[in-house]
Amino acid sequence: MHLLRIAICTFGLLGGLGCAMASPGAAAPASEEPTQEDCDVAVAEARALAAALPSDHLSRYFAERHLHQALVEAGNGEFDECIDMAARASDEVRERRHELLPGEKLKVLGAHE
Repeated sequence: MHLLRIAICTFGLLGGLGCAMASPGAAAPASEEPTQEDCDVAVAEARALAAALPSDHLSRYFAERHLHQALVEAGNGEFDECIDMAARASDEVRERRHELLPGEKLKVLGAHE
């Protein structure tokens, strides 16, 4: 009985090893971590989109805040968060989520207010 258990375990290990050898890409995840260069490219693209809007456009204002946060995240070494914030900025500009009605103005309070 003991010999049968050893044989079954051996065949199981060899079978698992054979499956791993047959599909080497499935054994290791293919996801790569973003780099500083990836972050720089994403921020540059989002910044170009935001620059196409007028300087007083509300969506540009919010996009620029997202880009500022993206650079903060990059400075902290969080390049995946940097790319996420740059994507938010791009979405803000493309979808123009924030619009002011005619005659309305955005009042940005300072740090002392």
